Amino acid sequence: MSQVPQIKIPATYMRGGTSKGVFFRLDDLPEAARQPGPARDALLLRVIGSPDPYQKQIDGMGGATSSTSKTVILSKSGSPDHDVDYLFGQVSIDKPFVDWSGNCGNLSAAVGPFAISNGLVDPSRIPENGVATVRVWQANIGKTIVSRVPITNGKVQETGDFALDGVTFPAAEVAVEFMDPADGEGAMFPTGNVVDPLEVPGVGTLEATMINAGIPTVFVNAGAIGYSGTELQEAINGDTKALAMFESIRAHAALRMGLIREVSEAAERQHTPKVAFVAPPADYVASSGKAIKASDIDLVVRALSMGKLHHAMMGTAAVAIATAAAVPGTLVNLAAGGGERNSVHFGHPSGTLRVGAEASLVESQWTATKAVMSRSARVLMEGWVRIPGDAF
Repeated sequence: MSQVPQIKIPATYMRGGTSKGVFFRLDDLPEAARQPGPARDALLLRVIGSPDPYQKQIDGMGGATSSTSKTVILSKSGSPDHDVDYLFGQVSIDKPFVDWSGNCGNLSAAVGPFAISNGLVDPSRIPENGVATVRVWQANIGKTIVSRVPITNGKVQETGDFALDGVTFPAAEVAVEFMDPADGEGAMFPTGNVVDPLEVPGVGTLEATMINAGIPTVFVNAGAIGYSGTELQEAINGDTKALAMFESIRAHAALRMGLIREVSEAAERQHTPKVAFVAPPADYVASSGKAIKASDIDLVVRALSMGKLHHAMMGTAAVAIATAAAVPGTLVNLAAGGGERNSVHFGHPSGTLRVGAEASLVESQWTATKAVMSRSARVLMEGWVRIPGDAF
């Protein structure tokens, strides 16, 4: 019987916003995994416990949801005027691949705290007490994120009284600014329109807002697909027909947005685009049992991540929501009542979230300057992860 020793790799398990992930310093990875490629992907898959046909990730650090099947690699930045380079890998639960096509907005809140605590930020930039500004280069999408991290007695402050719907316990508030969140290589609205007819075989022709801001996202009206916009996870995630419909919408939107060349390629790009549905504000009861009043929100939004309805809201999708809300005539803007706005308060399955965005029309094209939201982050465990030495 062959026996392969396990190796151990320094790692930190962190919560950021409503997500959790395994964080690594680039220099701590085995040499073969310090560069992009099959070795890195294989290592991260084994750490998380994928691919798992049982979809439980029992033999790894993943939590068998899109919110907990995540990895982050950080290093001192090679980009001017930045402190840290942030690379995010969304690990598939049941398939052998890591999706590098987008960012995780929730885990972005944990990047600044990790970077400070792990010596990736110049100590001269960290106050004894106050707020440290960490300039993050998001390497997946080539964008700047500014994280404002509370510091107490020279250390990252993690505890506090900031409450975030979707997270059980309060913590310290981390303000995160996503600078120039629109796609830097193309138009914020890749079709050139704020609303388009989207033909989806077997579903029909839907009005859709397709936007590249925060993360590529397609929005449709909840009523057009038979929903109210107040649904919780159990209403959709156990319905295989509904999930197939949403995947078809996502795939055809990806094609229209120029993210893929053929509809079949969407299966190998699970992380992007996101698909979401919106509706005007309505009363509902959140997953925690909290009553959400229509009078307290601007609209309701539900979004899917990695093929399932998200338990709260992805941070990058929240950026897309805020940016779309700031542009008159989008489905998000219309669901929120129309007109001009620079912030939006929306309802999601776990509660509500307020996020701000600034957008303007420049030479007949919409552009966004930044989106801002508050999240929190906390170290859950630190030390080493172990994997078999022949796993990568």
